[in-house]
Parts: sequence; C-alpha cells; structure tokens
Amino acid sequence: MIALLSTLVALAGPVGAGPHIDNPYWPMTPGSRWGYRETGSGGSRQRIVVTVTDRTKRVASGIVARVVHDRATEDGQVVEDTFDYYAQDAKGNIWYLGEDTTEYENGKPVSKAGSWEAGVDGARAGIIMLAHPRVGRRYREEHYPGHAMDGAKVLSRSEQVQVPAGHFRGVLLTKNFNPLEPDVLEYKWYARGVGPVLEIGVSGSTDRAALMRFRRGRG
Repeated sequence: MIALLSTLVALAGPVGAGPHIDNPYWPMTPGSRWGYRETGSGGSRQRIVVTVTDRTKRVASGIVARVVHDRATEDGQVVEDTFDYYAQDAKGNIWYLGEDTTEYENGKPVSKAGSWEAGVDGARAGIIMLAHPRVGRRYREEHYPGHAMDGAKVLSRSEQVQVPAGHFRGVLLTKNFNPLEPDVLEYKWYARGVGPVLEIGVSGSTDRAALMRFRRGRG
C-alpha cells in the first residue's frame, strides 16, 4: 500500500512547484556548493563539485526549476558535466525534473545519453526528497521509462555519519534502487541543513562518494 500511494503521489506531479528550495534535508540556496570525492569499484578516484546556480529553467512540463551544476573530474579532466533541474512544491517536496548531461573521454564530449526532461518523450518528474520522510516511505525519483527509473525508500532519520566535511547526527538514510538495474543497490545519507553527505554502493558496485567540503550559499 505504501508503494502504491507513493507512486500515486509521483504521478500527481509537482503542482505549484517553483525554484525556491528550502527542504531541511537538501536546501538549495543559490551559491551553495558541495565537494565530494568518489572512489569507484576499480579504484578510480573522481572529484565531484555540485553548485546551485542562480539560473532557472522552465522545463517542458511547464514548471520553473532551479538549475544545479554537477561536474565530475578525474586526474584533472572533466568526465561528466551535468545541469540538473529541481523544484519544490508548497508542501516542501523536492522534485527532480530532468538533467542535461554530457559524458567526456580524453577531454572531448562523447555522449548525452543520460539526458531527459519532464514533459519530453513521456518523461515525468519524480520526488528527490520528501517533505516529511517517514521511515518505510517509498518514492520514485525519476520516471523516464526505459531510461531513468531511480527510486528510494526511507530507512532511518536517526543515523550518525563521519565524513571529511564533519560529523553529523540525526541523518536521514535512504535505500536507492533502479528496476532497470535490479542488481544495483545504494545507501545514501542526508544531513539536515547540508544535504547529501555520503553514498555507498552495497550491491552491483562498491562506489563510495563522501562529502569533503560544503559552502552554504547566501541566496
């Protein structure tokens, strides 16, 4: 029943959503920046910088979204460059409305295969963070059939996490999955007032991304 209700919530769409995002588990004030170090299953190391821009974009579904820039580099070279689109509804749910992503090899763009946008080719918005993440609640993060179908389940709101950026208490823990990759499973931790602080692959990969530094924007 919980899964069914969360699916219906996602299908309802981000009614009244806009680019102002102040959900306590992932506030996106323009100028905020997160720096992560990601270690891949094969030992690769990437530096990921996520920055909330002051830009907005009206996606095809009609919602005005906040544009967030996500850049991954390895050995000083860009390997992926992405602009994500987020919006928050009146209840405080953060919706994910798509991404414009480019993959690079040897410094040259080679693919935009991961790109999608709510309202284009049957894609719909998903919830990336609930307003009230109750334990056991399931929700769809993306809905682009055959391409992007990430989902999550809330496991706890009382975790502790130690990462290079600091020690955090009262942390939200989610289990993240994708029906397109049934063997892949991730755990993600979100600290109040900060956002994502740790991601660990527990099945299908052993990737680990930890928050190294965080700078809160001033709007």
